[in-house]
Amino acid sequence: MTASTVEAAILTAKRERKGALIGYLPVAFPDLDTSVDAAIAMARSGVDVIEFGVPYSDPVMDGLVIQEATQTALKAGFKLPQLFEAIRRVTDVVDAPVLVMTYWNPVVQYGVERFARDLAAAGGAGLITPDITPDAAAEWIEISKRVGLDRIFLAAPTSSDERLRMISEHSTGFVYTVSTMGITGERSELDAAARVLTGRLRDAGSNLACVGIGISNAEQVATTLEYADGAIVGTVFVRALRDGGVERLTQVVREIAAGASR
Repeated sequence: MTASTVEAAILTAKRERKGALIGYLPVAFPDLDTSVDAAIAMARSGVDVIEFGVPYSDPVMDGLVIQEATQTALKAGFKLPQLFEAIRRVTDVVDAPVLVMTYWNPVVQYGVERFARDLAAAGGAGLITPDITPDAAAEWIEISKRVGLDRIFLAAPTSSDERLRMISEHSTGFVYTVSTMGITGERSELDAAARVLTGRLRDAGSNLACVGIGISNAEQVATTLEYADGAIVGTVFVRALRDGGVERLTQVVREIAAGASR
């Protein structure tokens, strides 16, 4: 079976460095054009896979920095067609695959098959879905297979071995490995549970596991890539874009990407 663009990007990063850096930004923050420029800058500065977040009114998993950013986009009038426009503009310029992190309700409201087809037509690589599990995602699993999109489910330290096997079986691209219980944000130390969970995912049959939540500097990226295939960074990038624009974001991405080469 041919590797997806996400799998290929991660495997290339593992061959060339320690592993992949996946960078998150909310689409349309602080505005649509800037978010496009920011995503392109991330790809050119060391991010292997781009993760565009869909602004949502009830972001239960997001920390304060990301919540404020997504609320800014919503207040400015964000609509889902802007997501597809942004992805199209980014993928026209850089080769890094673009994933979408979204709560499930916007997808349902838009129409699951319509969303999948519009995402694929825009050049998107797949979805990360934090609030839907494989046992409740039969429609999405069927449509994603048909359309050719990755489906990335989340695994948590509290997940049973049976659930980890199910997540590993139905995830493509990678499994989003939650480093610690709680919301997104910067942490001074990463939970050792992430290392244990990654090992459990390997035992459950997962080929690629990327760790997210709490990773915010080059040292944490380097440590994470000692046992995982990729490190997912979000809050510190959103903060950099908020405080210093694309120029500051570029600087921070380069600093953090250095951890993937250690």
